[in-house]
Amino acid sequence: MSEPTANGTRRLIDGEMRVYYDGYWIKHYDPPIDTLETRKGLIQALTRRLFNHVEFGINIPGNRLDAARAAYQAETDTERKRVNGAMLAGALFNRATDIFTCLVDLQSSGIEITPDNTLMRECGQCLMEALDLGKMVRHRGGDEGIDELWGEPFKAYSIPIEAFYESRYLKMAMTMRDIDRIGTGLKDAFSNSTQITMIAPRVDALAEAGKRKCEMLRTDPGIFRVWPSYVVARERLCNIQPRLPAAPDAATIREALEGARLIREGTDLVTNIVRARVPMPKSTREFLDRCHQFRQALSRANSTRSPRSPKS
Repeated sequence: MSEPTANGTRRLIDGEMRVYYDGYWIKHYDPPIDTLETRKGLIQALTRRLFNHVEFGINIPGNRLDAARAAYQAETDTERKRVNGAMLAGALFNRATDIFTCLVDLQSSGIEITPDNTLMRECGQCLMEALDLGKMVRHRGGDEGIDELWGEPFKAYSIPIEAFYESRYLKMAMTMRDIDRIGTGLKDAFSNSTQITMIAPRVDALAEAGKRKCEMLRTDPGIFRVWPSYVVARERLCNIQPRLPAAPDAATIREALEGARLIREGTDLVTNIVRARVPMPKSTREFLDRCHQFRQALSRANSTRSPRSPKS
């Protein structure tokens, strides 16, 4: 028996360098030169990335941290307190980023910053509290918060740039696995459907295009090929039409509507995951549960239909 491929293995495949992680060969990019300016730019980009994917209104400047904390502590309504907690998480995250960028500027001036530096400790405390409060933050689509994004600026500051980029490949493999799981769940949900048929090729096209988009940097020339492919695959899946009988009953119409909604939810979830390039385990798990429930309901409906009833 051949030895299993080790994570981190690199191989030239179809003219492209790829790196292996947890079952996936992912497009590999050489990391940028590890300089203080590179770290500063990366930290700022990671901060923009976080706020680009979470709910509106929580990008509170770090200099308003005290006001955000006071508002959170004073709020008594449970629902409003969640929002105040999300705003406090945003302020803490921005405060940590402000400290990071200042530390980089100090280091570029030749000032040594040790791990036990007061600012480093404050930065770590801000990020830890932001990570905890981040559980209150929702994705912009209304689902879970994306915990994976909260700790990335600290990693970008504290470990070599090359190690940071390698850690992203592992998360990318987890992301691709979620995309594949969603695709499998959708195909299984409609495997016995007489209304929505031939869905598997469209689901496979969406999953494949989604994984290619997930692994590709925006600066890669291939983006002009991969992104259109993903958009078209998404539209083709969403536009699939149920095959209804001439005189459908209420149960048949309900099945068609629920099936269309399930497809739309699945494509939306894949899009959110592809854009964020991190797994969304809670949303994926809940969606797969809905796929299973739809398949069970479909099986019960099929078993109660008369053999003489029209199939399409």
